[in-house]
Amino acid sequence: MTPAPQYGDHAPELRAAARHIGRRTFLTTASAAAALAFAVNLPGSASAAEADAKKITEDPFTLGVASGDPQPGSVVLWTRLAPRPYEPGSGLPAARFTVRWELAHDELFTRIVRRGSATAHPEFDHSVHVEPTGLDPDRVYHYRFRAGSWISPAGRTRTAPARAARISELRFAAVSCQAYHDGYFTAHRHLADEDLDVVFHLGDYLYEYAVNAVGGARNHTDRRLPAHYNRETITLEDYRLRYGLYKSDPDLMAAHAAHPFVVTWDDHETENNYADEIPENDVPREEFLLRRAAAYRAYWENQPLRTPQRPRGTDMQLYRRLHFGRLAQFDVLDTRQYRSDQAYGDGLDIPGPESEDPARTMTGETQERWLIDGWRQSRALWNVVPQQVNFSRRKLDLTEPARVSMDSWDGYPASRDRILDGAGSAGVENLMILTGDVHVAYAYDIKRDYDTPGAEVVGTEIVATSISSGKDGADKPATWDTYTRANPHMRFYNGRRGYVTVTLGEQQARADFRTLTHVTTPGSPVTTAASFVTDAGNPGLRQI
Repeated sequence: MTPAPQYGDHAPELRAAARHIGRRTFLTTASAAAALAFAVNLPGSASAAEADAKKITEDPFTLGVASGDPQPGSVVLWTRLAPRPYEPGSGLPAARFTVRWELAHDELFTRIVRRGSATAHPEFDHSVHVEPTGLDPDRVYHYRFRAGSWISPAGRTRTAPARAARISELRFAAVSCQAYHDGYFTAHRHLADEDLDVVFHLGDYLYEYAVNAVGGARNHTDRRLPAHYNRETITLEDYRLRYGLYKSDPDLMAAHAAHPFVVTWDDHETENNYADEIPENDVPREEFLLRRAAAYRAYWENQPLRTPQRPRGTDMQLYRRLHFGRLAQFDVLDTRQYRSDQAYGDGLDIPGPESEDPARTMTGETQERWLIDGWRQSRALWNVVPQQVNFSRRKLDLTEPARVSMDSWDGYPASRDRILDGAGSAGVENLMILTGDVHVAYAYDIKRDYDTPGAEVVGTEIVATSISSGKDGADKPATWDTYTRANPHMRFYNGRRGYVTVTLGEQQARADFRTLTHVTTPGSPVTTAASFVTDAGNPGLRQI
């Protein structure tokens, strides 16, 4: 049986009101109670007593370090104290600890530029988010943390260029979908060795599904995982433990230590294919909202995110905008929290009146307006949209009418049209969509009219394959012939695991699809399966 939801010491009245009556049914009060249960459990005047970090007897930095959301004068630094990350509470008492941090120009930390202290609160599972300011733009820094006598591994990060700076090149990677139980995170180890300015994680950072004692396809022979991993994540404790499992992976830690990450979620960080307040399965809305609140809170605790992204009850504003000089503007979307329910019961279906309803939305009205208004104010050469699900039309059959995925933008065509209309009215000439979710790599020419040969290309979509989800995969999956014939604007399709690197320049953008031969056993080499370029001012992909 799953432990009861964790409400915290600041909400005894809610603990008394809630009742635990089974695996998935543990709250029957109003959704407002679910929001309050998480909102009130914040550090404050009644927060936990302080403990001496010198009394920590085991390495508390088992989850490594991370940085993210770079700005010209600031970057987020993250760590979490977890001497025993596979145990509830991570081996620490419910007390707060002082954590010191240092930021330096050099990796030996002989030229310290900033230092300070932060508090690791038990209410936030002893996570630490530091936001140093006054840094030089477009500069590499090294950082580390100290708790008592323990020193964390060092991380490397980089600030963004000044907003008005003219930069000739920006190199980033896009990654997605890292199911622990499907294989090793070898792609992250190779990612750590790439020369990059920033990494965009496009969702499914973890999966809610059970992980057995041998780690699924990893088939551990040297250790067995605790039994509490062999169940679906529901409660706050469940999600926290799952992050402890994922973030203790040495390859993932290496990637985080090497590059700043910009993260956004998809569905599995909470539950498969949920839509706004609607769960995948037929459970009461109030139950799901409490689960969503737990998932969102654990996500923020375990990612290098800024204070404005800290969740408030069942809600968390994850969409945000980053600028890299005059070369690129990144509008990071959340296509899960505000969307209309999937049409026709989700799944694969033929488009019809339900899916084509003009009122349907993938982003919600507020986020849609924010995106288009941001484009109207953009002075960047490249406008890049990191988001989650397949944006371009993707027919799944050679017959007409063909089925499409109701969970992707094909299930929300009116919403997609409004986005493209907004890009056109804003004068966006170099639109690039970054996508995850589908566990394969695609490259698309984006069009408004996919049925007329020679129709105008209005942008580029680059789909990053998974880090491990789907296990080893194949260069040509079983659907390769069907999809490539049904979708002539699909310029590339590969089913191996890996990631994609993108180099933005003043004249063109280049995408390199980096793939691995296997992930169910460690140690795969990485190769470039294909490379494409698109010219500034003249959208359309060509292979090189």
